[in-house]
Amino acid sequence: AIEIWKTAYGKLHPAVADGQDNLALLYQTQGKYSDAEALFIQALETRKHCLDINHPRVATNINNLAHCYKSQGKLSEAEPLYIEALTLFKRLLGNRHPTVAEGLNNLGMFYIAKKDYSSAENLLIEALEIQRQILGEEHPNIATSINNIAYMYDLQNRFEEAEPLYIKALNMRKKLLGKTHPKVAISLNNLATLYRLTNRYEDAKSLYKEAIEIIEPQLDNNHPLKIRIKENLAKLEQK
Repeated sequence: AIEIWKTAYGKLHPAVADGQDNLALLYQTQGKYSDAEALFIQALETRKHCLDINHPRVATNINNLAHCYKSQGKLSEAEPLYIEALTLFKRLLGNRHPTVAEGLNNLGMFYIAKKDYSSAENLLIEALEIQRQILGEEHPNIATSINNIAYMYDLQNRFEEAEPLYIKALNMRKKLLGKTHPKVAISLNNLATLYRLTNRYEDAKSLYKEAIEIIEPQLDNNHPLKIRIKENLAKLEQK
C-alpha cells in the first residue's frame, strides 16, 4: 500500500507518512524494532516535509520514534525525543489534554528505565491526575497509569504500595478490555513477579500460567512479551 501511495501521490505526502507510521506500529507490536525504527524515521521526515514542524502529528511521530528507541535500550537517543514531543504537545494542545498525559506517562516510564525514580514518580502522578480529570475513573488509560505507578514502586521494592495498585489495574483491564486482552496478561505477569519476589510462589505460578494462556494464541513465539513471561515462569519452576 505504501508503494501505491508513493506512486499516486509522490514520496512526500501525508498518506505515505500515515502508511509508514501504521506499518512501523505493527512491526513494533510484533517486536520487530529495527524495521519499526527505519519506518518511524521515514514517517517523521515525510511528516515534517508535509506539515509545519509545530503540528501534533509531528509530535506524535517524534514520540513514536522515542518509544521505539527506548524499546531497544537506546536511552540516549530516546530521552531528547520524549522531551521534545511532550513540549510540543503542551504548546499545541494545552497542559490538560489526554495526549499531554500520555506524553507525561511515556517520559515517566523512560525515567524508570534510567532508574531515575524521583523524576518518574512526579511525571506518572501528574499524568494520572490529568487523566482522572478528563476521563474519569473507568478508562483503560487510567488502568495503564495505575499499573505504571505500581511498576515504579515494585522496582524500588516498595511492594506494599505496588501490590494494591497492580490488583486495581488488573481488575480494571479485565472489566474494560476483556479477560483475554494482552494488557491483562501484562498485568498478570507484573503481579506474578511481585508475588515471586515476596516468596508467594504458588500464587505467582498460577498468574504466570494464566498470562501464558492469554498470549499463547495471540502472539508469535518470538514476541518479547511471550518470551519474558515464559522465562519468568521457568525461573520460578527452578526454585
